[in-house]
Amino acid sequence: MSTPLTVVGTPVERVDGVIKVTGQATYGADVILPGMLWCKFTRAAVPHAKLKRVDVTQARSMPGVKAVLTAQDLPNLLWGRMMKDMPILARDKVRFLGEPIAAVAADDPDLAEAAALAVEVEYEELPAIFDPREAMQPGAVLIHDDIASYEAVPEPLASEPNTHSHMVWSKGDVEQGFKQADVVIEHQFTTQPVHQGHIEPHACIARVDESGRLQVWDANKMPFRQQNQLAPLMDMPVEGIDFHATSIGGDFGGKGSLLNVAAVCYLAKKTGRPVKYVMSYVEDLMAANPRHTGYIRIRSGLKKDGTIVARHAVAVWDSGAYGAFKPTPIVNLHGADSLGGSYAIPHVRIDSYSVYTNSVPRGHVRAPGEPQALFAVESHMDMIAAEMGLDPLQLRLNNLLHDGDTTASTPHPLEDVREEEVVKAAAERAGWNRPKQPWRGLGMSVGDRHVGSGFANVRLTLEVDGFLVLETSLPDTGTGLHTVMRQVVAEELGVLPKIVQVRTVSTLEGLSDSGVGGSRATHVGGRAALGAAQTLKKELESRGLTIGEARQSLTVTFNYPGAEAPVTCFTCQVAEVSVDPETGQVKLERVVSAHDVGTIMHPILHQGQIDGGVASGVGFALIEDMQIADGRVGALHLGEYKLPTIEDMPELQTVLVKAAEGPGPHNAKAIGESANTPLAAAIANAVYAASGIRITDLPITAEKVLAGLSAVRKS
Repeated sequence: MSTPLTVVGTPVERVDGVIKVTGQATYGADVILPGMLWCKFTRAAVPHAKLKRVDVTQARSMPGVKAVLTAQDLPNLLWGRMMKDMPILARDKVRFLGEPIAAVAADDPDLAEAAALAVEVEYEELPAIFDPREAMQPGAVLIHDDIASYEAVPEPLASEPNTHSHMVWSKGDVEQGFKQADVVIEHQFTTQPVHQGHIEPHACIARVDESGRLQVWDANKMPFRQQNQLAPLMDMPVEGIDFHATSIGGDFGGKGSLLNVAAVCYLAKKTGRPVKYVMSYVEDLMAANPRHTGYIRIRSGLKKDGTIVARHAVAVWDSGAYGAFKPTPIVNLHGADSLGGSYAIPHVRIDSYSVYTNSVPRGHVRAPGEPQALFAVESHMDMIAAEMGLDPLQLRLNNLLHDGDTTASTPHPLEDVREEEVVKAAAERAGWNRPKQPWRGLGMSVGDRHVGSGFANVRLTLEVDGFLVLETSLPDTGTGLHTVMRQVVAEELGVLPKIVQVRTVSTLEGLSDSGVGGSRATHVGGRAALGAAQTLKKELESRGLTIGEARQSLTVTFNYPGAEAPVTCFTCQVAEVSVDPETGQVKLERVVSAHDVGTIMHPILHQGQIDGGVASGVGFALIEDMQIADGRVGALHLGEYKLPTIEDMPELQTVLVKAAEGPGPHNAKAIGESANTPLAAAIANAVYAASGIRITDLPITAEKVLAGLSAVRKS
């Protein structure tokens, strides 16, 4: 019989709570150094062009300007989180509106801005291409001349023009599967580009210290990866760069790349002074790394009773002008494998293409690829049900995964599968079978999210005064990771949580890790903290001491190497909407969000992740759209790019289904990206149930619903 937990599972005080609510937390824009200069960029005014002339003469002569750099002042190197295809500053040509061409350092931000605008750029415009489906066609204009020359380009090389990645997941024999089908149904879907929605801008500051070492402060969740990416760009050894992670005011996938850090570092080297750059929101929307636009086609073969026997899904993703912001080895969207759905389908093939266009480079947003994929898959499921005269709930129940099943992307047999329990629990809480009301409807969606893996090194010190100090390079992106790590140490060593301090250290402290992201923070950080606490406990026992008896400082380190988990985290969401037949306005009345969970480390933080995920899903489904037309972002400030507010939030009912297995400490499972992935489809399905109007392109707006209603009335 296991010992009851006393600290884990309780709402202990947050490690970062006081410093954040009192304004003491240091974010990227808060770092100020003596003699600091400010950076601004000259950005491309056209989407695709050769650079005929870049004249910085006037800018360099302006009072207060200390340096102006172009690609000609920098080594001819490319960077990227995985595939390296992006220059530090545009060299020879520009590939998207807003691409950095010149970097300025001046005494204040206004002077730097004026100098950046004074840089004269002469373009020879080239044909631009904005639709990835057109970019793939034979004879399309090439945005990159030789994709094969790039470091870490995925292999085998894609054969289609402008396509830097073609990934295939498969299971069984999909052609044979379709031959076995009685019914074959196909649908197409489109999803829009959205921004991460972090209110804190990207911000960094760099200086070269007295020893020649580069000191960098950045609002970034992966300091070691940043250090390793930056070193070759600066022609410096890794140990010549000390990367300091600041507090992060919202990440949601956007703060994992170098972005403009290398140019800022070169300005610091050129001037011999600290240089600071804080991105404006106009720049962030124009030239950062938003979610990929997706064009998705799904074809399913079914038996007459609704059993799915085959599925072929094809996704074409708008990668924008570069692939540098994507960290996956295939330079693609690992959420694209969700196009098979959370179902036991014997024959599946998924083709996922990532294609260059002359648009803002795309990157990762919460559960990259998965919200787009699940919008398509789960809308497709309801559309199948409607065409075959089946209940959407029963269609799902007939095809769910169970223990021992595999999917196209997870060939190992799944363990402790709770999908059926989660789906039934959501349906029961939502009142799925209650009588239908006019212009009101329920919609369901199902998804599963892996438990992310990675590695981490931590150091735990028992101080002479009895306090414990846990040191880590893993940043807390606001999710409460450091609080969970504190809980784990306190639980294992039998001390009060306030006895445990968590300290974030720089990259030269030797505590390397894989950074935060991919639903792995609690798993990796928590297991590292647990291992350190267990190591310290064994060391004390070997000396015949208890933690209260030690009167000397004692330090241990622990490496958690990471492990793939044979479990996944299932989510079922039911949305309830009302539709105004006169205006098409959709009101999200209620969301039921059901999850299978392991041990919940901190109930408030856990629910907070569900709340935040639902808010993200609401924005994706109903509100957010960057409105990119001809490569130009139409929503360039938060007055035009609408983020959901509390007024947009529905009543939220959470249902938790207990699972036995989880890879995290005390059998914890992931929750961070689960609640935002299925919701858009649930809302679209609810809109159909309420109005009979099927929306297959996001976001779901009143205009689209009203147009559908008008078309029905005319027919």
